[in-house]
Amino acid sequence: MQAAPVRATAIPSVTDALRAVESLLLSSGQRTARRNAWTSVLEDRRRAKDRVEAQLVIEQALTSHS
Repeated sequence: MQAAPVRATAIPSVTDALRAVESLLLSSGQRTARRNAWTSVLEDRRRAKDRVEAQLVIEQALTSHS
């Protein structure tokens, strides 16, 4: 007698669930625009973080050099 094969089904993440709802509610053009906007927000945050880090390095270099 052979055991029945076991199937593992991944539980969808919250992100996957939201994307599924988004795909049902929005047209593909709106979906693309929303994703592009979010990508821009993330990139702006990354650049702002880089600017803050660069400013700290410059300030530290100026104070240690004096």
